[in-house]
Amino acid sequence: MPPPGRLAVYGLQHVLAFYAGAVVVPILLANAIGLDERQLIHLINADLFTCGIASILQSVGIGKVGVRLPLLQGVTFTAVSPMIAIGLAAGGGTQGLTTIYGAVIVAGLVTFLAAPYVARLLRFFPPVVTGTVITVIGLALLPVAATDAVGGANAPDPGNPLYLGLALGTLAVIVLIQRLFRGFLATVAVLAGLVLGTLASVPFGLVDLSAVGESDWVGVTTPFHFGWPQFSIAAILSMVVVMMITAVETTGDVIATGEIVGKRVGPDDVARALRADGVATTLGGVLNSFPYTCFAENVGLVRLTRVASRWIVAAAGVFMILIGLVPKAGALVAAVPHPVLGGAALAMFATVAVVGIQTLSRVDFRDHRNVVVVGSGLGVALFVTVQPDVAQALPEWAGIVLGSGITAGSVVAIGLNLLFLDTGRRSAPAPTTPDTVPFDRLAAAGPEEFAAVLGRLFEGPTPVPARVHVRGPFGDATAVRAAVQDELFAAPADEQRELMAHYPDLGGLVGTGGTGAPAPRRPDAGGPAAGTAAAALRDRAGLALLDNDDRAELAAVAGAYRERFGFPLIVCLRDAGDTRTLLATARRRLEHPSAQEHATALVEIAKVAGRRFDDLVSG
Repeated sequence: MPPPGRLAVYGLQHVLAFYAGAVVVPILLANAIGLDERQLIHLINADLFTCGIASILQSVGIGKVGVRLPLLQGVTFTAVSPMIAIGLAAGGGTQGLTTIYGAVIVAGLVTFLAAPYVARLLRFFPPVVTGTVITVIGLALLPVAATDAVGGANAPDPGNPLYLGLALGTLAVIVLIQRLFRGFLATVAVLAGLVLGTLASVPFGLVDLSAVGESDWVGVTTPFHFGWPQFSIAAILSMVVVMMITAVETTGDVIATGEIVGKRVGPDDVARALRADGVATTLGGVLNSFPYTCFAENVGLVRLTRVASRWIVAAAGVFMILIGLVPKAGALVAAVPHPVLGGAALAMFATVAVVGIQTLSRVDFRDHRNVVVVGSGLGVALFVTVQPDVAQALPEWAGIVLGSGITAGSVVAIGLNLLFLDTGRRSAPAPTTPDTVPFDRLAAAGPEEFAAVLGRLFEGPTPVPARVHVRGPFGDATAVRAAVQDELFAAPADEQRELMAHYPDLGGLVGTGGTGAPAPRRPDAGGPAAGTAAAALRDRAGLALLDNDDRAELAAVAGAYRERFGFPLIVCLRDAGDTRTLLATARRRLEHPSAQEHATALVEIAKVAGRRFDDLVSG
């Protein structure tokens, strides 16, 4: 948890980045079903108040509810069209609103109860699907940012040079601050861009503070303010479908945030996130708000600033509760001009897409089926994003799916993955890749082939594989893996140190720019250069989140480490945690006694070998 001052500033940054998207849904719905201005103000206050509660629930968690990641909750855009249809079918006005709330309450309960079952489908979300979904989320939201950048949906003016200057100027400020500063200033680049952009807008009359004077100081939302909810079977079924589609978006956002903070996301995490969505949605129906999901805007902000504390999102939740209770504060935040918000959103939404591309970097595109899955998912998503009215050509139930580029692209990616990669494997198994060796073949191999295969577990030549072969025969791959570990730790100390010398230290790896490319190696290094290149790339993937300053610091620590101990700073990056943990661990190891570091380096080599064994040996 950051210190209180920084916690407040970081939390406010999340609120400002989120605010425009948060109030759009109430505005669109109120205008469509005929609510007056006072009713709209109450909807906005209720939305912000409930957003705060939902965000705290998701980020902090209570029991099995909440994923405990820096994820901020907001009203899902997927529900806008269905809610308008429900409200108009019920007669519009407050009558339509109470029918919407009845459907929202039931859909939230269904989502809560279905969460563990939906989470079991996580196996249908390999990197080719999750990478596509995350990329689609970022790309499909960019037009929203672009619309804000040219003046907003209500009064767009693409030819206005002032709007263009403010949007690009805000983006430039964010980029320059991140380039020129480090530490705290770099992490509040988005907030600084929004503040400076707003101040720059004042002389041009784009900052309207009249709403601040007209708003009340206190506005408390009460349950069922517009009347008791009305329950319609058709409306409920429609909203349940919306929540199931939204579950796909939530899963993508959770996985994206897991990628950013270095947390492996499993079915239990997805289930907790979906339960929080369900609770928040039901609460929304009670407190005069709408269905909730994780907001991609703030996923992009976490990646852009690299501040990944979930307590910051909780602080943002507290701010939203306060803003929801103080309409004047909400009106002040709403005074940020659309072009300024659009410029900041361009950076954040594009960053979400980059996280998706980073996930797709682990996909084997030599397999044409993966190309079809990604290409079709992105193509359909952008088609629907550019031409949203295409949904009118389909039945109403299908329009719910195809009315959003995010959901349409996600459904296509998931469906094609099932078609090509799951059913396809049963009818036509893919050939074993050169980097994978079946256990049966390894068990039957002679001494030379056996040693050559297991030699790929290490960065340099070592007699360990030959000694393992002598211990055979082996009943399964687990026994071979255990024998490798035993022989590595039983090797003479001089032999262990000679093997250590062949490993590139973190200073060498970060010298590549942290892009995941293999570091230069000695000609006799062996290891992945002679075997599993994909494993080598994954071993280095964690360095992609290091900025230039952190990379320089890590290289300096690694150089000092080699000078002190006489062998490289060796770390199994796939087990190293996030970048802050990696740096802290490297500094701490520099202070260890020599004997302890010899043992620690050997343990890291064993971890790398174990990871590569799992990648290398199948069956």
